[in-house]
Amino acid sequence: MKASRTDSIKQTGRKPTLSDVARAAGVSYATADRVINDRGNVAQKSVRKVHDAMAELGYVRNVAAANLSRQRTYRLAFLLPKGRNAFFSRVRAHLDGLSEHLVADQISVDVIEIDAFEVEGLGNSLLSIVDAAYDGIAVVGLQSVDIEAPLRALREQGVVIVGLVSDLPVDYRSAYIGIDNIAAGRTAGRLLGLSHGGRKGRVQILAGSLDARDHADRLRGFREVIGQDYPNIELLEPVMTLDDARKVGAVVQQALTAEPGVTAVYNVGAGNSGLVATLEHCDRPARFFCVVHELVPHTHRALMHKQVDLVIDQRPDVEVNRALTILKALIDGRDIPPMQDLVPTIYVRDNLPSHIPDTNLTEQGDHD
Repeated sequence: MKASRTDSIKQTGRKPTLSDVARAAGVSYATADRVINDRGNVAQKSVRKVHDAMAELGYVRNVAAANLSRQRTYRLAFLLPKGRNAFFSRVRAHLDGLSEHLVADQISVDVIEIDAFEVEGLGNSLLSIVDAAYDGIAVVGLQSVDIEAPLRALREQGVVIVGLVSDLPVDYRSAYIGIDNIAAGRTAGRLLGLSHGGRKGRVQILAGSLDARDHADRLRGFREVIGQDYPNIELLEPVMTLDDARKVGAVVQQALTAEPGVTAVYNVGAGNSGLVATLEHCDRPARFFCVVHELVPHTHRALMHKQVDLVIDQRPDVEVNRALTILKALIDGRDIPPMQDLVPTIYVRDNLPSHIPDTNLTEQGDHD
């Protein structure tokens, strides 16, 4: 009887129901429901029967319907660097714009501000939410053993953890959502190298902190390409700025006035409002090339006004959407859906979008 019922379902092509699973397993509907929704208090023998029936019938649990029936809300947190960082203001603005959709999908998102590039601060922020009953968190990560203990504590509570933009220690997160930053750095190196046309050059490099995986990877990729293919270009020692706009501006000004002068600037991180302000008021060499990351209002204007030559953007709206999708899937116990690699967009003044929403930030002198 069981085999004929299974054959009948397969022949008609209809999707098997929970009732079909219960009948095939020889258990009540209530028992099958408890097994499928992991409510416990079912004998292991019955659990095995239900799982066998599910496999035989090809039954796929309707997670959305189950969550709706239980009025479940997914509680998520995004841990983002605080301060006047224009890129992360784009992230916050996108989350705000999704608010109605998130409510409709029964998703609650809290934005928790963390200290940029401070391992101890990130560790403390993670510890502060250990008992907050979040289902999942997306964290702009740092690379340090000092954050492993709070990450482990969260995982032991069943919290799903993903790295966002900058990765976490890989053993303590379930996924990373962001671009390949080594490839982004190599791209910057390739285009900067080509801009010199075989001539000698000197490049001033800036980075926020090499504790940030994205900054370290970009620098690594950049150095690889310049070292391999452009031996005529000298790379000056990177200056760590903590993405502070004032420091970025001061470093660029010093580089432009030093002897011998620089022929290019590459900012691995942020703080670009300071860089732009310096380039607006300082004389630059006739042949000069500037590469930065992230298309925000002031880098958009700088491209238009020919102060910056190239912007590599990682499209934070796509990253946020992907983080939400992946967190929800992992919380539901499903595999991560197939997704294409995140590829950064290269902007020059010729392919700029007409408008970038302004973040209403006065970034000079703060993190950008």
